[in-house]
Amino acid sequence: MRKSFTQRNLQNKSFIPYLIGIIFLIAAAIAGISAGSLSIPAGDIIQLFLHKWLGIGTNQIKPMYDSIIMEIRLPRVLLAGFVGASLSMAGAAFQGLLRNPLADPYTLGVSSGASLGAVATIFFSLSIPFLGLYTLPIISIGAAILTMFAVLFFARSVERSMKVETIILTGIIFSSFLGAFISLMIALTGEELRQIIGWLLGSVSMRGWDYVKLIAPCFVIGSVLLLANAKELNVLSYGEEPAQHLGVNVQRRKMMILAAGSILTGGAVAVSGTIGFVGLVVPHFIRLIWGPAHGRLLILSGLFGAGFLILADLAARTVIAPSELPIGVITSLIGAPVFALILMRNRKGGGKRA
Repeated sequence: MRKSFTQRNLQNKSFIPYLIGIIFLIAAAIAGISAGSLSIPAGDIIQLFLHKWLGIGTNQIKPMYDSIIMEIRLPRVLLAGFVGASLSMAGAAFQGLLRNPLADPYTLGVSSGASLGAVATIFFSLSIPFLGLYTLPIISIGAAILTMFAVLFFARSVERSMKVETIILTGIIFSSFLGAFISLMIALTGEELRQIIGWLLGSVSMRGWDYVKLIAPCFVIGSVLLLANAKELNVLSYGEEPAQHLGVNVQRRKMMILAAGSILTGGAVAVSGTIGFVGLVVPHFIRLIWGPAHGRLLILSGLFGAGFLILADLAARTVIAPSELPIGVITSLIGAPVFALILMRNRKGGGKRA
């Protein structure tokens, strides 16, 4: 009886992290919709959503508020949420697979690959027949996946055992190399210069519902693939050899996880530009607080990553209002010092892997 009560108590407590994550995300979303040049009361926002989505009560808020929320702020908040969740989940997967807290789409060069694909699409005005608006994310995702495989191939050529440090250093090399091509296109560009520069700095401003529709399928596909491989990620985090002995098809699962992370990263970069450190900082802290079990880690990274980027975007548009800062500047100002602290902690701990 006592054991049964303890088990029920633990099961009840297991919902607490998810509850905290959901509350954090909802609070961040309401703050993101409420704040701006025209402040909208949180009560009006809740009333509007209850009426529109649940059919509860009546919509008595001002028509101007309705228009601002539905056409400007809600799509912006949703886009920031999708981008933050995508980058955080991809970072959690890469960190678990490579067994290192310093791994993320930014340090592995995946973001740079996706950025190069997107910049090339803008620079050459590329358009794939029948895809139209989806040309940019598809090329961006393809470039992200190709970059990931190129990093792994090069790392394997340098060192057959493919140590984590070698993969991360290879990712940094590729990131710098691809960055040079991006700089070359910027140097050669004409009218597209402002668009490319603004896009590279990272932003979810003035994107609208079309961009939400672009990232949503990428997020669903990538996150479902990662969650389907959560148990395998738990085993792979102990190393490839133990995973193989336990019956995991290591190569197949690794490719699926890397592809899913690249889809998430490519979709995020395609709609928002380069936003660094989100995939590094959020999963690291979630792992420290609630442990490394990937079934929980991936979901919590998505919830907190979404809330974090919504708040970062809120700061970006209010710190120097009425002007806006690029959201990538805010995440880098927070992420770079945290990256340094993680690196120092890792080294002082004798180079232990997460």
